[in-house]
Amino acid sequence: MLRAFGARPGSKVYVNTTPASVIPRGSGPKIFRELLFGKEKRKPTGAVPIVTPTWGDAQGLNVVWLGHATALVEIEGKRVLIDPVWSLRCSPFSWAGPRRLHPMPTAIEQLPELDAILISHDHYDHLDMPTVVRLTSTSKAVFLVPRGVGAHLRVWGVPADRVVEFDWNQSYSLGGVELILTEARHFSGRGFKRDRTLWGSWVIAGQRHKVFYTGDTGYFPGFAEIGSQHGPFDITLIQIGAYSPYWPDIHMMPDEAIATHLDVQGGLLIPVHWATFNLALHSWSEPVDKIWSAAKEREITLAVPRPGERVIANDPVEVDGWWQALA
Repeated sequence: MLRAFGARPGSKVYVNTTPASVIPRGSGPKIFRELLFGKEKRKPTGAVPIVTPTWGDAQGLNVVWLGHATALVEIEGKRVLIDPVWSLRCSPFSWAGPRRLHPMPTAIEQLPELDAILISHDHYDHLDMPTVVRLTSTSKAVFLVPRGVGAHLRVWGVPADRVVEFDWNQSYSLGGVELILTEARHFSGRGFKRDRTLWGSWVIAGQRHKVFYTGDTGYFPGFAEIGSQHGPFDITLIQIGAYSPYWPDIHMMPDEAIATHLDVQGGLLIPVHWATFNLALHSWSEPVDKIWSAAKEREITLAVPRPGERVIANDPVEVDGWWQALA
């Protein structure tokens, strides 16, 4: 079921079709000990190299990864911005919470004209209030969001006619490019409220090219169904970081990211959700090291751009291991 009713009568919450545990009971003390005494290198030893983005004419298919889950997709004349977060911290507070490991490669005001802004769910590292407010004034793009997330945007001053909400498998036509909210295995919530808004992945389908973005998710059988219904995809943007054995159902390990790429029938894999914020206990570069090795073993085409670097679908960025010098 997409929707279910919570314990409190009349309170609607959203649920996964494949049940997911967020953090098992009793794990808190273990996580705290690892956080304080673990040997993992959770920050790079030097500055993460960034590239000042260049913007093409948006024809064909190009992706500019800007850091964490934020990416700009140029597809068949349209520009689609995904999960924009420009703030220094992904947190409800400006003075506390996970801090950036690198600056954004470009200012919001320097973005090209946008056609749509996609949100996968309402967690702070994917939905950032200051960024939304700035984009509302600098862009005329429509915000496409999972069911319930629109309430946040309207409170922040986004005009109601610029917000479109979706259940899974609902779509929006953007002049020949279809944007479809598809299923993911995750959860939602800001503050103490949980699962009152929906979460999801996104299909960006043009006439000639297709992109799939996982959002935040655990691995689940629904990816094969997405591949069957909407694939194959020229490019997949797949979450690889912030995983842990303590929360295996809501974020993917690198080998599961590879399985997801294959399930959805992906061509070029661009890993996202790493290198920008510390949100787990692993070393900062562990996710990309693991997926790089796994991709070579499976003969999967992988691009690992520096933040701001433009990936052209038919001429991808060479994987040169730029992060290894900072590990």
